[in-house]
Amino acid sequence: MPSRLRAHLKADLAAGVVLATAAALVGPAHAQPAKAVPLFEQRVIFRASQDPGGYSCFRIPAVVQTNQGTLLAFAEGRHATCGDAGDIDIVMKRSTDGGRTWGPLQVVTDGAGNTRGNPAPVVDRETGRILLPQTHNTASPDGSSCAVPCNRTPHLQYSDDDGRTWTRPRNLSSQILPASWNSWYASGPVHGIQLTRGSHAGRLVFGVNAETWNGSRVSANHAALIVSDDGGTTWRRGATDTWPIATDGTFHQKPSELTISERTDGAILVSGREQDGTDLGHRTQTFSTDGGDSFTSRFRPLPSLYTPQVQGSTLQLAGGRMLLSCPGDPDRRRTMMIRSSYDGGSTWESVDRGTVVTQDWSGYSDMVHIGGDVVGLMYEGGTVDARDEIRFARFNEEWLKPRRGADPTTADRAPSAQRASVLGGAAPVTGRFGGALSFDGTDDAVRLPFRNQLELGTQSFTASLWFRYTSRTGEQPLLWMGGIGGNQPQFWLRGEPENNRVRGLMTVRSGATAVRSASVSTTAAHNDGQWHHLALRRGGGLLTMFIDGRAISTADVAGSVSRNSPFGVHIGQRMDSRAFFTGRIDEVRVWNRALTNTELTRVRQTNVGPATNTTLWLPLDQVTAGG
Repeated sequence: MPSRLRAHLKADLAAGVVLATAAALVGPAHAQPAKAVPLFEQRVIFRASQDPGGYSCFRIPAVVQTNQGTLLAFAEGRHATCGDAGDIDIVMKRSTDGGRTWGPLQVVTDGAGNTRGNPAPVVDRETGRILLPQTHNTASPDGSSCAVPCNRTPHLQYSDDDGRTWTRPRNLSSQILPASWNSWYASGPVHGIQLTRGSHAGRLVFGVNAETWNGSRVSANHAALIVSDDGGTTWRRGATDTWPIATDGTFHQKPSELTISERTDGAILVSGREQDGTDLGHRTQTFSTDGGDSFTSRFRPLPSLYTPQVQGSTLQLAGGRMLLSCPGDPDRRRTMMIRSSYDGGSTWESVDRGTVVTQDWSGYSDMVHIGGDVVGLMYEGGTVDARDEIRFARFNEEWLKPRRGADPTTADRAPSAQRASVLGGAAPVTGRFGGALSFDGTDDAVRLPFRNQLELGTQSFTASLWFRYTSRTGEQPLLWMGGIGGNQPQFWLRGEPENNRVRGLMTVRSGATAVRSASVSTTAAHNDGQWHHLALRRGGGLLTMFIDGRAISTADVAGSVSRNSPFGVHIGQRMDSRAFFTGRIDEVRVWNRALTNTELTRVRQTNVGPATNTTLWLPLDQVTAGG
């Protein structure tokens, strides 16, 4: 290889770009520019067994790039246990080669028996100063969690020598901790930003969340942006959103662990974890168009963005694409994933379009732009537990899945309903009434776009469908509506051939914490390759399943089937994509009332159902190609 070509390749690799071919560097003038090929590599940067200091675990990653191009990776070093309120230091490692290798562990803030955490680093590009907002509290006796009310205070330290040395933390309570925010208080934990556009260019911004204690209970949740216009010397509270907590402990939202990104139009996307609010979804977001002084609206939940209750990170790429890092499993902290938005964060890719980083257990994360089109992802992961270690991955935009065109669709005949997406290649076949869809058990499914009418809440309801299958193994999901897991409101119908049954389950929530479930099942799998009619009805104090007209009942359980959790409606698929149906499904309908036995018999015999109270109606007789 000529020395000039080797030099070119070496420079490109140092910048994090892998070339598809060297021919473009030496080829004719009319040759197309070399296209970067997918780049992905990762390494463990924090692990208790490899790092000194006697730490039990490392958690809460945050990462920034300095003006000198150095990557600074922060974490909480937790000593005796991995609990949130023990003896915790803020620790850091430096990388001067774009995250390929990392220096030794450095203690930035020594907990000295107490808790120092929630790092939210931000770099002032005008001075090069690296500022580190953080939160302090007294450790609890067992280190597991902070007693309520939790006396947590904001602090700040900074470095002027590229992260080599740091000032002592100073207390920021007088500037950014209102007297009424007298319980929980947390900075980040994720990198802050410096605005680059508009009248507030140069402003430093990071997010916080807090709680109010009224003397007997926590009475309000708060989410806010903290801003500085003098390089971090002074700070003030800007945009704020407050959510009251009712006397029974319920609340609509608790936006927390805010990640912020400046969009290409100068607006700030503010995306947060949603924790146990009655609104649907585990993520919530809003925007600011005045540099963080106010929010354009209250936080808005994202029911169809599947993720567990966990912190996440956003990053704006130069070409307009915005990234979100967070686990893709809607129930548990696993399957770290990168999802994209092409409209400034207003909408996000569905989970089937995201790019999987790992299928391991995974939790908190942060992202940083390294250079060129290379992104760094720092995240909690492990084969046994999400807290096993903290990894750093490097990838480029070519490694991400390309933007996919519109999916094929099938009609939903419910009033004002949009068409449903047909995924994986589910194909039209002859049905019980007209056409039906055939599902291959691998990735075929039908998914409905979210709309408020799908929320059945505490209402009575009836679901009805036809199915036909011969599978002898595996879980065979037919209809899934709501969340997933033992604590999320939902109901579903599925075949369980290994247990020789067809089963229906409903999980509800009521009050602040009460979770109840009820299930009904047949004594046969009905996997004989014939069409069978299946219905699930909630009403009259009973949860009743009908198989070919035969009723099997159990007691109803009070509560909502659509609350707190991510929300999806899937045909032929578990909500977490861990099981798919093999066979045919036809005429899926849901009504938001309990149909009478006579009405259900008519549906089964003639395919004619009540025209009113229709929540969804999928004849599944035609598939239209995506536009």
